[in-house]
Amino acid sequence: MERTFILIKPDGVQRGLAGQIISRFETKGFTLVGMKFMNVTKELAEKHYDVHREKSFFAGLIQFITSGPVVAMVWEGEGIVSSARKLIGATNPLSAEPGTIRGDYGVTVGRNLIHGSDAIETARTEIGLWFEEEELVSWQPTLTTWLYED
Repeated sequence: MERTFILIKPDGVQRGLAGQIISRFETKGFTLVGMKFMNVTKELAEKHYDVHREKSFFAGLIQFITSGPVVAMVWEGEGIVSSARKLIGATNPLSAEPGTIRGDYGVTVGRNLIHGSDAIETARTEIGLWFEEEELVSWQPTLTTWLYED
């Protein structure tokens, strides 16, 4: 099974949307294998967003992601990286389709509620940054047989 990294950002936590966001992934049939409620250190934030280091918005991004608690998660399921991106919606909530997390709850690009890995390799890297292997739980929910063919 494929895994992806999902982060409910400080605005999602502050707005009380964590439960509704988590519910979207559960309802889709994905399996939660790791979750932390935490404050993000500047060091972790800079590693996570290193690809944006040279961009003008980098400092503001670091300031925002460290401004309050987040919910860091690892989810598992067939095709979860691409499927999660569809659940999340476009980066700009004004362009995100209704029915997506950002389309339903987002207002601005700078406060777009959630991060999701954009590729399988990115997911591996991000999971490794945010979680130790022993923090992840491998298990099979009973509903798995109702979701996937043999």
